[in-house]
Amino acid sequence: MRDNATFRWIALLLLALAMFCSYIFMDILSPIKDLMQTERGWDSTAFGTMQGAETFLNVFVFFLIFAGIILDKMGVRFTAVLSGVVMLIGGLIKYFAISESFIGSGLETWFTNHLNYIPGFDELGVSPFYRGMPASAKLAAIGFMIFGCGTEMAGITVSRGIVKWFKGRETALAMGSEMALARLGVATCMIFSPFFARLGGSVNVSRSVAFGVVLLCIALIMFVVYFFMDRKLDAQTGEAEETDDPFKVSDIGKILSSMGFWLVALLCVLYYSAIFPFQKYAVNMLQCNLTLNEPEAGSFWAGDTVTIVQYFIMLVVAVGSFSSNFAKKKPLKVGLMALAVVALAVYCVMGYKRGTAETIFAVFPLLAVAITPILGNYVDHKGKAASMLMIGSLLLILCHLTFAFVLPGFKGNAVGGAVVAYLTILVLGASFSLVPAALWPSVPKLVDEKIIGSAYALIFWIQNIGLWLFPLLIGKVLDKTNPDVTNPVDFNYTWPLVMLACLGIAALVIGIILKAVDRKKHLGLEEPNIH
Repeated sequence: MRDNATFRWIALLLLALAMFCSYIFMDILSPIKDLMQTERGWDSTAFGTMQGAETFLNVFVFFLIFAGIILDKMGVRFTAVLSGVVMLIGGLIKYFAISESFIGSGLETWFTNHLNYIPGFDELGVSPFYRGMPASAKLAAIGFMIFGCGTEMAGITVSRGIVKWFKGRETALAMGSEMALARLGVATCMIFSPFFARLGGSVNVSRSVAFGVVLLCIALIMFVVYFFMDRKLDAQTGEAEETDDPFKVSDIGKILSSMGFWLVALLCVLYYSAIFPFQKYAVNMLQCNLTLNEPEAGSFWAGDTVTIVQYFIMLVVAVGSFSSNFAKKKPLKVGLMALAVVALAVYCVMGYKRGTAETIFAVFPLLAVAITPILGNYVDHKGKAASMLMIGSLLLILCHLTFAFVLPGFKGNAVGGAVVAYLTILVLGASFSLVPAALWPSVPKLVDEKIIGSAYALIFWIQNIGLWLFPLLIGKVLDKTNPDVTNPVDFNYTWPLVMLACLGIAALVIGIILKAVDRKKHLGLEEPNIH
């Protein structure tokens, strides 16, 4: 089955669709931050604390390390299904916390009166709750913590699964393609979360979360189908699912003693901390910096139909640009690319006409979908992974500084502001695609195959420290630098964005050091995957 390209890519599609669904749920509240403030009383600190809670158990209870050990001991199949179940449980808890049923319940009273002080964590300043935090945000944070355990376990499992099916073949292309499809989840979330929250003219934020929970059920189904497919592969090859060598704690020591591993892990945490936490505030940042002209009530642009049409056009952009990478004949390749460019222009005009920040930010992954396979293919055949990481960091710095200092200058200029926002968001998405295409396929070059699950788990654990800390920091910095702001669309985002640009500068420095170490120690990061 592994030698058959069709089966390989079907296995990849199952894993990618599951991650697509989990990415939607991960950011399901991001485009409705303003509604969470008006409907549930969550200020920026409450919103940021809840968003940061996703990675709390992974970081402070070392769940991700255990996930890596489970993956190495139990194999890809078992861990994939387990991660799907854990994500769904967490999603259901979060749904209940935000639903109308929670309001006025005995559980709401309990959460209001409890979890205001967590011994040890409060002293260290890392508690996932605080006195005065809305009860719904506390329970949502608990659900999000459980979901976070599942989604990060799924992340390392999918990476390991791709290595299993594609090792010695188009690994970087496969990983890049998986991330491209998964990232379409971000755009889907940006478009449909506000759509469901405002469906039928009435605001109900729990509908958005319900949409996410349905998708988590689909993710679990994808993992179950993959389970049977992977089992058939092992029956054919005679490979054991479990590792022959039992996992030993000393294996972690082997990973941590690698200089290359540390540099890749540091680059990962710095880079992803400047992207994922930003996504959670990006829509609100655009609401605060753009002049958005609301369409007339009752018009096509204000209705529900336009959401479906715009999403369909977005899919045309994604499918056209992605497929063009695989077209053998030049006329077909050019035709698909031209279709994608025209569809992207139509999408952007529709986003502007609708006058909503979330539809403008939804272009974020579209350029990534187009160029990730190109970059993955390039790394497979030409190498230069470390150089790509440096370029990605440079683009990241440029984009955050543009959001901080250039975009606010266009306040009052609706067209100019939208153009700057679209271009910057597309470039940021392109920068984001450089990292999965270059970073993740480099890990197997740094550690033994037997402990690759643990290596991915350690990188994800280090990354999760940033993903816990920075949503929290952005929320606190926002509240501190905007002390008298009560309207959720009047915040000044300059300082949070400068903080994220500094992460990009640090990532660039690490990238330069990584390239020097690779040249000196011959780690093979600049060499192609396919020889």
